[in-house]
Amino acid sequence: MKIAIVGTGYVGLVSGACFSEMGVDVTCVDIDSEKIERLKKGIIPIYEPGLKNIVVRNYEADRLHFSTDLPAILNDMEIVFIAVGTPSGKDGTADLSYVMTVANTIAEHMSKPLLIVTKSTVPVGTSYRIRDLVRKRLDERGLTDLRFDVASNPEFLKEGAAVNDFMSPDRVIVGVESEEAKNLMTKLYRPFVLNNFRVIFMDILSSEMTKYASNAMLATRISFMNDIANLCERVGADVNMVRRGMGSDSRIGRSFLYPGCGYGGSCFPKDIRALIKVAEDAGYEMNVLKAVEEVNNRQKDILFQKFKHHFNGKMEGRTAAVWGLSFKPETDDMREAPSLTLIRSLREAGVSVRVYDPAAMQEARYYLNDSIYYATDIYDAANGADALIVPTEWKEFRLPNWSILKKIMNNHVVIDGRNIYNMEELASYGFAYSGIGQ
Repeated sequence: MKIAIVGTGYVGLVSGACFSEMGVDVTCVDIDSEKIERLKKGIIPIYEPGLKNIVVRNYEADRLHFSTDLPAILNDMEIVFIAVGTPSGKDGTADLSYVMTVANTIAEHMSKPLLIVTKSTVPVGTSYRIRDLVRKRLDERGLTDLRFDVASNPEFLKEGAAVNDFMSPDRVIVGVESEEAKNLMTKLYRPFVLNNFRVIFMDILSSEMTKYASNAMLATRISFMNDIANLCERVGADVNMVRRGMGSDSRIGRSFLYPGCGYGGSCFPKDIRALIKVAEDAGYEMNVLKAVEEVNNRQKDILFQKFKHHFNGKMEGRTAAVWGLSFKPETDDMREAPSLTLIRSLREAGVSVRVYDPAAMQEARYYLNDSIYYATDIYDAANGADALIVPTEWKEFRLPNWSILKKIMNNHVVIDGRNIYNMEELASYGFAYSGIGQ
C-alpha cells in the first residue's frame, strides 16, 4: 500500500514514520527543501522521544521516503493525507490556507482515483470544502468521470508521547462518506486492529467535531482544576487532597485533574479559539469554553504574581531562575507556553532571568532572543538567583540537590508551577515554598 503525507510537522512526520513501521510505503512531502534534505540524513526537526530511530530505520529500509514534489508522486498513491498547519487567525478562526493549497495541488495534478484524507485539525465542514474544490477543478480539466473520495482522520497525539500514542492509540477516529473510502481506511489500519485497537467509523462532520470536542473537554478540566486550586489557596484547602478525592469517583477519573500554571502548546489554545469561532459563525455562544480560555489566560500569570507577592512588589534588580521552557515535558515546543508569559512579565519588571530546559533552549532563542541568560544546567540557572520558578515538570527537576541550591542562591524561594515538590521537605532545607492550590 502506498500513501503520501503532506506536511512534516508533529502530525505528518510521526504519522508517516509509524505507518511505515507497520509496512506501509510512505512518502512524506514538504515544501521546505532544507527540511527534507535533513530528514534524509536522519536529522529530525522536532524533539520527540523514539521518533528518530523509527525514521532512520524505515528510511534505510526504503519504506519511508521524503520529497518536495507532490505532483511527481501523486498518481502513485492510493491515499494522500493532508497534515499541514492550521494556525489561529486574529479572531480565532483556523487558517485553512495551507490545507486548501494542498487540496488545489492535488486537484491540479491527480489523474487516477484517490482518497484524500484530512489529518490536520480543521473546522467542521472543511473536508466538504476540499471535496467541492477538487470536484470543481477536475470538471474544469475535463475529468468529470474521475472518482475520488474524501475522509477525515483527526490525530490525537500527545507531544512527548506521540510515537506511543500512534502505535497504541485509545481509538482511531475515521469519518467517511462512502463504502470505498471505509474499505481503504480499514485496510490501512488493519495492522493496528490486529492489536485490538479500536477504529471508530462515523460521518465526516462528526469526525471533525470529535477532535475539537475532545480537546475542549481536556482544556475544560485543566481550567476547572486551576480555578479550584486558586480557591483552595484562599480558603485554606489543599488541592492535592481535593484532586485525590475527586479522582476516586469513577464518573470523574484521575486524568487531567492536575492544577498548574496553565496550558499551552499547538493544540488546546488554537482549538478552543477555533471552536468558539465555529460556534459564533453558527449563531451559538460557547459560554463554557470562553470561561475556559479566560481562566487559562489568567492562570499563565500566576507564577509572576507569586514572585511579585513574595518580594512585596520590589522586583527590579532581582534575579529569577526558570526551570522548564517548553509547554510540557518531553518536547521542545514553546508555542503559547506559560514560561513565555512568566519571562516576559519578569523582564518588564526589571528582573534578570536565567533559564534552563532539557530540550527547548534553541527554541527559546527564537521567542526570547538574548534578553535572558541561557544556562548549561539547573544549577547554572539557579546560581545567584533570588527565586527558583518551575513552569514545566521535567523529570530531571524532581530531585535536585537542595543543599547545593541553598549555597548558590541569593534568596531561598521556590515557586512550583506544577506541584512537584514537598513543602515540608523544602522547609527543612530553609526554602520558602509556594505551589498551586496549597
